[in-house]
Amino acid sequence: MSTLYTLLRERFGTAILDTVDFRGEHTVIVERAKAADILRYCRDELSFDYLLDFSSVDYYLEEPRWELVYELYALANGANHHLRVKFRLPEGEKAVSASEIWPTAAWHEREVYDMMGIEFDGLSDHRRILMWEGYPYFPLRKDFPLAGKPTEMPDVAFTDKAPLDGGPFVTSPTSETTPHREPRSREKN
Repeated sequence: MSTLYTLLRERFGTAILDTVDFRGEHTVIVERAKAADILRYCRDELSFDYLLDFSSVDYYLEEPRWELVYELYALANGANHHLRVKFRLPEGEKAVSASEIWPTAAWHEREVYDMMGIEFDGLSDHRRILMWEGYPYFPLRKDFPLAGKPTEMPDVAFTDKAPLDGGPFVTSPTSETTPHREPRSREKN
């Protein structure tokens, strides 16, 4: 991977802020202003032809608040290389869409918009993908209350706050097996 980092540094210089190798995973942290150019270079010149995933991290109460994370994979010629590209984005600013580079990015960007509220320049479809149209909140933000928010839409969601205590996605922290960790697995049908 050092050759890959060298190529990126030669082409983009100080726009490559840092590189991290951890447990066989390779990450490059880049300037936001050059992120789209770096992603296109990764696809066109470095053969990262497959966008595995795209996600975001909320660093609530820090600025810049958001971190956008692209998981790239090179399949061409049996390369089988993985690369993570990350950059930070201030709250209230739009990210440049990667959907012109990898069309599948549109799906992931819609999900990030729906869950975090991050908008993308160049994304042709900002419809919600998981929540219903008109839902006024972004539920994966760290400032979204864990108990949920009340809703006036009884046919669409809970009419009261969604219960999390002992709910369907709550597990008990333990090193035990799934039946001890997951409350639903203990329920008798």
